[in-house]
Amino acid sequence: MSLSFDPDALRALAELLNSTGLSEIELEEGGRKLRLARVIQQVSVPVAAAAAMAAPVAALAPEPAAKPDPAKHPGAVKSPMVGVAYLSSEPSAPPYVTIGQTVVPGQTVLLIEAMKTFNQIKATRAGKVTQILVKAGAPVEYDEPLLIIE
Repeated sequence: MSLSFDPDALRALAELLNSTGLSEIELEEGGRKLRLARVIQQVSVPVAAAAAMAAPVAALAPEPAAKPDPAKHPGAVKSPMVGVAYLSSEPSAPPYVTIGQTVVPGQTVLLIEAMKTFNQIKATRAGKVTQILVKAGAPVEYDEPLLIIE
């Protein structure tokens, strides 16, 4: 079985491949199928040259500031269980603590609901609440920092 194609049509398709950046074209007409593909050669750049080109860009980018890990803060109050955090005893009630408030050891700072039981989470030390790291109704994991007391 011999297939013949118009050379000018093939050239036009090849030019279409090059001009559009496509890697292949496949046509099917009347039981005949034609597939044109081009090989895209990758240009390899020596590693030293690539590093030299990237260096000016890296120099312009500001160094991201390292965020302190709240879990490592000595005043972090961490979750003793998996559950859902609540900042007040009920939705219309004021929160147990607010940022800037002074707390004493043993004072309830929030609740965690686990298995339909509300567990009081108490301040582990005296000080000022500087960060509340959870939102009301948010799920929390074991050992996750909930708030910071300084």
